Amino acid sequence: MTDRRVLALVYAGGVLFGFGLGFSHMARPEVVLSFLELYDFGLLFVMFGAAIVTGTAYFAVPRLRDTAPITGSAYARRLKTLDKNVVIGGGIFGVGWGLSGICPGAAYASLGIGNYIMLYGVAGMFAGAYVQGVVRSSAADETKAATADD
Repeated sequence: MTDRRVLALVYAGGVLFGFGLGFSHMARPEVVLSFLELYDFGLLFVMFGAAIVTGTAYFAVPRLRDTAPITGSAYARRLKTLDKNVVIGGGIFGVGWGLSGICPGAAYASLGIGNYIMLYGVAGMFAGAYVQGVVRSSAADETKAATADD
């Protein structure tokens, strides 16, 4: 499959995802915050529906096909161990989600429905990802230098 077709399919998936978030009102921070404050459980039903579709695809598709339909790559599971980076990163992500009232995917969809104040949140996500990349690459450089000196 050509790169343009892959990009078109990825784009179409993003449009479908964004439309779904907008349609279900999950692109509105006040809806997400009301869920986090235990007032409105609509987000729980949206997440449950997404989990059913994802779980079905995750377990059924590899049994029906040998390769991924878009990339042609063989299916393989990437096992990630629960380490301190996962716990700390998940905690930071959760605090950011709670403070902004919206997760990254919904933040982009929120821009699509005219909530332009969310640009601050998206800029913050990019800044946080950049800082994390700088910290991680400097730590990797220090590790390389330490092993090269040995």
